[in-house]
Amino acid sequence: MAPATSAAAAQRLVGFSRRTQAPRHSSPPASQPQKKYKSLTEILAKARFAVVEREDYSDVVCKQCGSGEQQDELLLCDKCDKAFHMKCLRPIVARIPIGSWLCTKCSGERRIRRFSQKKIIDFFGIQKGTDAKHKCSDPQDVKKRKRRSGLLVLQKKRRRLLPFIPTEDAVQRLKQLCSLASALTTLHMEFRDDLTYSPTMAPRAANQAEFENGGMQVLPREDKETLEYCKAMCRRGECPPLLVVFDSCEGYTVEADGPIKDMTFLAEYVGDVDYLKSREHDDCDSMMTLLLATDSSQSLVICPDKRGNIARFISGINNHTQEGRKKQNCKCVRYSVDGECRVFLVATRDISKGERLYYDYNGYEHEYPTHHFI
Repeated sequence: MAPATSAAAAQRLVGFSRRTQAPRHSSPPASQPQKKYKSLTEILAKARFAVVEREDYSDVVCKQCGSGEQQDELLLCDKCDKAFHMKCLRPIVARIPIGSWLCTKCSGERRIRRFSQKKIIDFFGIQKGTDAKHKCSDPQDVKKRKRRSGLLVLQKKRRRLLPFIPTEDAVQRLKQLCSLASALTTLHMEFRDDLTYSPTMAPRAANQAEFENGGMQVLPREDKETLEYCKAMCRRGECPPLLVVFDSCEGYTVEADGPIKDMTFLAEYVGDVDYLKSREHDDCDSMMTLLLATDSSQSLVICPDKRGNIARFISGINNHTQEGRKKQNCKCVRYSVDGECRVFLVATRDISKGERLYYDYNGYEHEYPTHHFI
């Protein structure tokens, strides 16, 4: 007699006996998502490259203009091996780079970062409500001070520095700071508004204005108050009315976002302070003279390749042409402040809104190659 089984057990046995049979598909299986493969262009963009030297470079021509002349100014891309004249590149390359060099296409496109208000405050270290006791009076109030008693001496009236006037609209000021933050992060730079002294470079003790060959002009007391007043505004996030914009020909440039009067303080040129002798073979295109010492081994330069502010992006003029010299609307001046050398950028005439800022890179030494500048 066959053992009695329940209906559920019978179903289990039936199911077990049928496992060796071909499965029945009551409905077609769901289609698997197709795997996405990267294009060859994307792979080559991130692929490592090796420089292979040629035996003969006589047939090399510029990819932009098609000319093989001026071979001493032809740059070869270390990835695609194409050649470009330094003056044909956009933005123009002023000095021959040291080490490997990639053309614009191989180096990749610029990535523009977006910054929220909180990130802007953190990026620039903006302090709120902490500068009240350190806030300087507006230099315009200095005129109201009581004159010193004594003999009247006729002398030429000296032009005083004027503080910049921040944009009243807080939203527009945030836009100005965002433009600077985007430019700095694109160049992998940190924001600094003061000179930086690193242990591996020149110490602060080396920055002595008394070492300057021929002496250095001392910043007058009234102008020092203007400097402190502007620095205090910057710490509160009240920046000068300037925008950093990218130009396909000139690279990063700075333009006025509001009217600026003649003799207005714009910014201090800052960065890492180092000995000139240590940077003689450096390809940084933004080094600024800080100290020209009688002993050349003590001369100092400012290197804004890792740290800096908006002064890093103000363009230079072509001081070999009259049209280039007409563009100049600001200048860099060196002063002794509390015995230390400092470099400031000051407007040399009234600047209109939308006008780009230019100054002479060869204000002290005629060594910077500007003949290809636009």
